Amino acid sequence: METKIAIQGIKGSFHHAVAMDYFQEKVALKECLSFDAVVDAVLSGEVKQAVMALENSIAGSIIPNYALIDHNDLSIVGEYNLNIHHTLMSLAGQTIEDIQEVHSHPMALLQCKEFFRNYPHIKLIEAADTANVAKYITEEQRKGIAAIAPKASAKIYGLNVLAESIQTIKNNITRFVIVQKKNGSLGQAQINKASLKFILDHQRGSLAAVLNVMSDCLLNLTKIQSLPVIETPGKYAFFVDVTFDTFEQYEKARQILKIMALEFKILGEYTDVKR
Repeated sequence: METKIAIQGIKGSFHHAVAMDYFQEKVALKECLSFDAVVDAVLSGEVKQAVMALENSIAGSIIPNYALIDHNDLSIVGEYNLNIHHTLMSLAGQTIEDIQEVHSHPMALLQCKEFFRNYPHIKLIEAADTANVAKYITEEQRKGIAAIAPKASAKIYGLNVLAESIQTIKNNITRFVIVQKKNGSLGQAQINKASLKFILDHQRGSLAAVLNVMSDCLLNLTKIQSLPVIETPGKYAFFVDVTFDTFEQYEKARQILKIMALEFKILGEYTDVKR
């Protein structure tokens, strides 16, 4: 039986690649052109789970996705790190000198901007999705336009590869998370990573005190991201990822943090992808 998964983008996108690799089974895709639409598909029950990019080793955190997961009470139940390789592609019979415009997702353009310093005649244009540009070029037979997309898109949509691995930094990792409406069914023995959100009293040393508790309980802080609390100017919510060797260490820290924080929320408990 196929598992229906929502992704941002279409076949040939990086989200598609993650869905195929993570689930290791036949997957039916719900293609969405925005992350809001991805979340809506989960909330409506059309799909049970979705793939969402959360951060990139070059461009940093995808801030709006933290807010989407939090505000819609989604639960992170897994993660996947994908090594990103950007490929430049166009209709057959063209060279890079024939290209006047390159269209792609803003993140892809940012990650490849150094490559285009050697081609000042090319105009870079933002688009909603990488693979969707490749599909558009093929369907509309648009000469003079190229896409930055995963190499798989060239095969799927019949495009010619002009250049491979054009990202500035070759070790370019994007972290994706698997989200759903309710907590997963992992047993404590399988849980060695958690994503948490907390809001602290606005006083000196409050964050340092929380970090000390994590350290004392032998938690390893792998990510910290702050977002302003819109309803209370000057106050910030902190989103953190922690890993741990035993669930007991984490449980002890969790109970203490619940007391220390003005607001405390578990965004997900799952298995660390690196282990």
